[in-house]
Amino acid sequence: MSETILTLQLYQPLWPLRATKPPQEKVFAMASSTLSLISTTCLGLAAKIFFGIVVLLYPLSAMAADSVDAHPELTRLSPRHAIWIDAESRQLVVGGSVTLNDGPIEFFACPRKTKEHESIVAVDATAKLIHAGLLAIGLRPGSPASFYPEFKPATGDLVAIRIRWRDDTEDHETSAQTWVKNSQTGEELDCDWIFAGSSFWKDPRTGTEYYQADAGDLVCVSNFPAATLDLPITSSQANESLLFETFTERIPPRGTPVELVFFSVKQKPVDVKKD
Repeated sequence: MSETILTLQLYQPLWPLRATKPPQEKVFAMASSTLSLISTTCLGLAAKIFFGIVVLLYPLSAMAADSVDAHPELTRLSPRHAIWIDAESRQLVVGGSVTLNDGPIEFFACPRKTKEHESIVAVDATAKLIHAGLLAIGLRPGSPASFYPEFKPATGDLVAIRIRWRDDTEDHETSAQTWVKNSQTGEELDCDWIFAGSSFWKDPRTGTEYYQADAGDLVCVSNFPAATLDLPITSSQANESLLFETFTERIPPRGTPVELVFFSVKQKPVDVKKD
């Protein structure tokens, strides 16, 4: 038994951006046949960022949908991942939980079951879906950091990230930087992330292509050549030279559900729609 999957090839966004080389012309598995971005009313015009649709088959058993949709008012990109687009406010909302609140870090966020031992948040979505969502809200990738013959930082659009969570008494919201401490200065992270865009690797034996950030390099605080989002500064990934750690006193307990809200730095934050 199988179900139709929409596989969307991603090109430039609808709204005007700087003239640059189009992002990677690769195919991202995005959503089941129950979710058509082209026909969804609330995504409407934004669907024009997608160029071409290829229909594939995928086992139904692998696509068990969540029983409760946390944001039925938004456009969900996958029935089995916690990721939504608010086309009106041009925000990407991703669900996850706190996985580390004490210790050195190389990542602010990683996909679940990848690098939780060195990341503050694990998200319930793949890196390639988040890449696609960032394109859908108008952000443009550049290129990841390179190290030879000399270090060059990541390039791409600047991305702001807000964190939302709830404790026993009230709702909370803060910028992602406030959870990241510079180990040298004791101050919180003082720069935004760059939409570097990661890269693809092809298995020479099978010809299968993999989006490299799906292995964990989603929102990095150390420089990685496979990062989807990286910092525009030099930040070593060597254990003895890690520049950042958790801002422990500001982070709720491990396991606390959170939502990350991604949007352009050029855009003023707007509240995500709520019931």
